[in-house]
Amino acid sequence: MQPLLDAPRPRLRRRGFKLFCIGFHRTGTKSLAAALQHLGYRVTGPNGVHDPAIAERALALALGLAAEFDSLNDNPAAVLYRELDVAFPGSRFILTKRSADAWLASAVRFFGADETPMREWIYGHGSPIGSEVAYRRRCEAHNAEVLSYFQGRSDLLVLDFECGDGWQELCAFLGEPVPDVPFPHINRTAP
Repeated sequence: MQPLLDAPRPRLRRRGFKLFCIGFHRTGTKSLAAALQHLGYRVTGPNGVHDPAIAERALALALGLAAEFDSLNDNPAAVLYRELDVAFPGSRFILTKRSADAWLASAVRFFGADETPMREWIYGHGSPIGSEVAYRRRCEAHNAEVLSYFQGRSDLLVLDFECGDGWQELCAFLGEPVPDVPFPHINRTAP
């Protein structure tokens, strides 16, 4: 297999369905975005992280971006999956997840005390430092809510890169051939 970065880049093209990657940040969203780009999807996200009015503008932002791109990854799409499902019938959704302990440790290390309006909107606190319990609860609640919302439906794929998920699961879900390159695990060393 040739390394992903050395592989020829496919021509980007529009898809017949929208794809929303609704896992929280630090769950493999960058890896998923790289994989989708390799498959030819036009991907964007996260978006609006530093917009002080993101809580009021998130849906309009997501709807506008969805009109331009094949796939919205990360925020704000992650928390707007219900609205996006209604706005784009026939869409597909991917929930990336990882163990709560690993996710929280990664969020604390990566974001530190840096506060953003996006995280304030999602977690009620702009920074994970000192708000670890709230962040964990929100992430766990998000995953449970997504699984409940999509229960019995075939338009949700759950990916857990810690458990070895990768090309096989993703390509089967999307109806794409499996590339002959390693899956692009971005930030693999970041727990």
